[in-house]
Amino acid sequence: MTAIVRPLADLRGRIRAWKAAGESIGIVPTMGALHDGHLSLVRAAKAGCDRVIVTLFVNPRQFNNAEDFAKYPRTEHADAALLAPLGVDALFVPEGAEVYPPDHATVISVSGVTAPLEGTHRPGHFDGVATVVAILLNMTQADRAYFGEKDWQQLQLVRRLVADLKLPAEIVPCPCVRAEDGLALSSRNQRLAPDARARAAALPQALFAAAGRIEAGETPGAVLEAARAGLEAKGIGPVEYLELRDGETLGPAQRGRPARLLVAAWLDGVRLIDNVAVALP
Repeated sequence: MTAIVRPLADLRGRIRAWKAAGESIGIVPTMGALHDGHLSLVRAAKAGCDRVIVTLFVNPRQFNNAEDFAKYPRTEHADAALLAPLGVDALFVPEGAEVYPPDHATVISVSGVTAPLEGTHRPGHFDGVATVVAILLNMTQADRAYFGEKDWQQLQLVRRLVADLKLPAEIVPCPCVRAEDGLALSSRNQRLAPDARARAAALPQALFAAAGRIEAGETPGAVLEAARAGLEAKGIGPVEYLELRDGETLGPAQRGRPARLLVAAWLDGVRLIDNVAVALP
């Protein structure tokens, strides 16, 4: 059974023993409501580290919408049961006051990669992400941290954060995990009614089709305009953004550099995001 650890002092006691034994520590940061995408990160961490900590903290500072925060699924004991067969060493579930004490006054802001896309539509979101990731990396003293490529912009933020602050953790990216119909796995998918869940498959289908057309040499602007219209015609919308960006800087895409096609759209009150790689001709 995976041990659920709450006080930081208890976690630090375990970490001291692991470090004294020369063991490496991997961390998988989550907000719970675990699915196969999270479990793929855990398996990668188990393959690369002696000890694995999964953190579960629904971070209030990265939510722009109080209702979204309130509705976010909280399934701690089910999450612990999912982790048990994987041999996770600790499920760290800190109290909010331990992460953000009443006198907490520090906010970390990463510029550049956070400006477009999510940064435009969710002001302050990435400040909350950067701050909590730095806190969790410090709390766990992780040697490696595992993040999914589904949240592509977040991954670039975390890479920039660790590089700029000279944090010792290695950031390990892991492939996006998809359902059989192509939808990227997300905890928020649990909030989709069956009919909406069936329609959601149109999002990755449109994304992959648009990427293929761009790689075949069609003009990106026209392809994306048609894809946006097609999604909204299928009841997926509003489409907040559907953009071709540089895969590392999130600036304008350029030939000769890795590119990424990223989308965010609403479906029956649930916000879906996704991305795919694009090889520019």
